[in-house]
Amino acid sequence: MAELYEQLQESVEYIRGGVPERPKAGVILGTGWQDFAGELSSPITVRYADIPHLLPKHRANDKNDGALITGRLGEIPVACLSERFHLYEGFSAQEVAYPVRILCRLGIKALFVTNAAGGINRGFSIGDLMLITDHINMTMQNPLIGIDDDRIGKRFPDMTRAYDPALIKMAENAARSIGVKVEKGVYAGVCGPSFETPAEIAMLRTLGADAVGMSTVMDVIAARQMNVKVCGLSCITNKAAGIGPQEISETEVYSVMKEVRTKTVGLLKTIIASSEKLLDDESQ
Repeated sequence: MAELYEQLQESVEYIRGGVPERPKAGVILGTGWQDFAGELSSPITVRYADIPHLLPKHRANDKNDGALITGRLGEIPVACLSERFHLYEGFSAQEVAYPVRILCRLGIKALFVTNAAGGINRGFSIGDLMLITDHINMTMQNPLIGIDDDRIGKRFPDMTRAYDPALIKMAENAARSIGVKVEKGVYAGVCGPSFETPAEIAMLRTLGADAVGMSTVMDVIAARQMNVKVCGLSCITNKAAGIGPQEISETEVYSVMKEVRTKTVGLLKTIIASSEKLLDDESQ
């Protein structure tokens, strides 16, 4: 699929025309995590709509507010995606992963993915933060289907350590240093947009999932194909269906994320700052 490689080259060349510094850390700002972008110094904003090939032609009017935001966190060059694409919006798996592929081609050493998720683990409380140790892809889709180009990455990438153990350890230490409690667990990625049924949650719990959401999995698969290390962080915004007594609503998700934004932004900043040595390792 040589066409994808050429499109990525054009996207990256356009961005580099206005963003001369190569980012070392890439960040996907999930639901409620957007305030992190305000922590970057000397920010440069590139609108999604202006980046060649990022938005499919049939979705050219979508994501008008989306942007790639670059800047520095301390001495670390960072590139953020202000919002992600979702399967439930009608984007294909390859389209969902395209913005992440741009970050990887820009030269990031590590990708930090964030999201809001429903809690399946009964030990989790609303507002808890969870470091993702692994995921279960329940979408039945994969962004690598049809792609066989070594310039992009292996066709059959290993996913044994999809979420980098060293980054997880760094994140745990970072959380401890600022007194923020973090859980660890497995994230189940579903297609959405309907929330899960109690029976589906019971199944996911049996499979070993601790949290569930409608994003992240496509991003991580694409990043690992391109040999970029990943650290994942979920905020538990609600009890999954059948775990708590209340009905689930999108309003609840946004409300919880607003309440904990100081904690989420503070932790993400500390984690990325703590990973500076890894990001500077040219052997990575």
